[in-house]
Amino acid sequence: MIPEIKKILYTTDLSESARYAFGYAVSLANRYGADLTILHVMEDLSGTQGMLVINAIGEKKWSEIRDSNKKEVLDVLKERVEQFCAEVSGEHPECPFLINEIVVTTGNPVEEILKLAEKKESDLLVMGAHGHGILTGAMIGSISRRVLRRCKKPVLVIRLPGEKKD
Repeated sequence: MIPEIKKILYTTDLSESARYAFGYAVSLANRYGADLTILHVMEDLSGTQGMLVINAIGEKKWSEIRDSNKKEVLDVLKERVEQFCAEVSGEHPECPFLINEIVVTTGNPVEEILKLAEKKESDLLVMGAHGHGILTGAMIGSISRRVLRRCKKPVLVIRLPGEKKD
């Protein structure tokens, strides 16, 4: 049986690794005629951290800051997609893939990735090997590793060229 790839979920933390993985997501979407959904998850503060922030600045101000950050991230993602289309347009007269949706949400990245993959009935997930964090570059990212362990769908994890293997 040859699996059909009609829905691809690309996850990004806006790192260089994720940016590189985007090319693979686009290439696969183009090759299979698949819809491409882009997901960025902003990590939520822990309960204690959240309460400290709310106590310091107030719940209304904190909500405004979160909404502003979501809009800013969405604008960055849309700009990157447009730039990628402009770069690809030299090879193809039209941008050769269809972005179905750009989703920016707040929460636990692993949980949100798995939840959206299930909700969208994604056939494949594409993500960078690692991005932000203390051990960036030392090993496969903790988020990528946890998604690989728990996801019921195939996950393509892309390394930056020239990275040392673990």
